[in-house]
Amino acid sequence: MDNNCQPAGMETLSLDLTAERCPMALLLAKRATRELHCGQRLEIYISDAGARQDIPRYLLNHGFNVEELTATSQQLVIIVNKRQ
Repeated sequence: MDNNCQPAGMETLSLDLTAERCPMALLLAKRATRELHCGQRLEIYISDAGARQDIPRYLLNHGFNVEELTATSQQLVIIVNKRQ
């Protein structure tokens, strides 16, 4: 882990997984978050019930901060960034 990571701009990327089901949604989320740089944020849109549980849990256990923006019966929207 890079302890000298300085946040760049507060750039927010977007990933729409509403058409994907687990495990594909989780695999795509893993790939997208692996590419995040310090200071970047990723907004993820999730609709599959399994993915709504699995993706935030995976990210929290793998060094990411997860903030829930919206949670309805149809969709979960989270913001993800790397922990410092």
